Amino acid sequence: MSVAAEAVAVDLFDHRELAVVERALAAVASRAPADADVLRGLIRQLREAQILLDESRALRAPTALGGEPRTESTLIGHLISLDGLSGDLALPLKANLSRTYLLTKINFLRAFVKATTALERSSPEFHEFSHDLREELGQSIYTLLAEELFLAMLRKPDIDERIKRRAADKLITVWDDAHLEIDDFAPLLESAWHARNRITSDFGCLVGATETFRLVCEDCSPEVLEFFARDDRSFDESAAFEEFLFNMTHEELDQLRKRMRDDGLRSVSSAWASKVLGRHIDELEHSHEIDPIALYRSYNRRQLAADFRVMSGSPGPRRTAEGYLMVDLLDRG
Repeated sequence: MSVAAEAVAVDLFDHRELAVVERALAAVASRAPADADVLRGLIRQLREAQILLDESRALRAPTALGGEPRTESTLIGHLISLDGLSGDLALPLKANLSRTYLLTKINFLRAFVKATTALERSSPEFHEFSHDLREELGQSIYTLLAEELFLAMLRKPDIDERIKRRAADKLITVWDDAHLEIDDFAPLLESAWHARNRITSDFGCLVGATETFRLVCEDCSPEVLEFFARDDRSFDESAAFEEFLFNMTHEELDQLRKRMRDDGLRSVSSAWASKVLGRHIDELEHSHEIDPIALYRSYNRRQLAADFRVMSGSPGPRRTAEGYLMVDLLDRG
């Protein structure tokens, strides 16, 4: 690895990421120099995104525009009033720059995983690099997911303003520090996604017992599991957790259960479910390597369905499982 490349990498990654990036990039350069050049180009793009972000005013720093003061308090007031229909246009510039930086980092790590995976047959060390880089990719995607979860909470009409203010405060903290990752501000979410990304769904009787047990085996935080197993949980919380376990929406699960009853089936497979629903069903665990992009798709599918139910008044959970969990955590401070 060149001195220039090392200098670029040092302040773009944390110590764990940097160790993987330096070793893996040097190895790729020795076997596939053209791929290494592409990766160095992506690092330069990440640097450029970071410079824009660093030059932006801290969101908590007071300023004024058009004769109106802009403070931390006014920003939180703006964020908790979002209805979600304005999308990124309603967010402060630094929020969008922060998200751009994170997306640039994710694309870099995706490319790095592709480059090392392509070299796995040439040397066993590339399997280790691919695994480690995939883990770093997962953490970055979980961070993006957490941001999107907090934004989703802000647009929910049934969430108390006090909780929305805490969610907005979390977002401001993350947007102001691009080096923060999910384990710094939402470790329980990381635990849930980390575990869910490592298990498959057998479907079976569509009860979810096997899938829940597998979450336990993958060290999902007991606090997460206890929240969804408590005696006073609501129907919507249980339904949202089923969505989380089976990687599909409440409506899809209802459709599968009706078809099971109609066909007299007691147990089903993912292939059967895919055929009934007419879509491919992601297996979040594949060959003992995580697919964080599949988890991202799973979350967005469930979040879109929850938003639709709010707007249409349709039955079913108004939030994702992660949303119910995070509201409870923020409520307890």
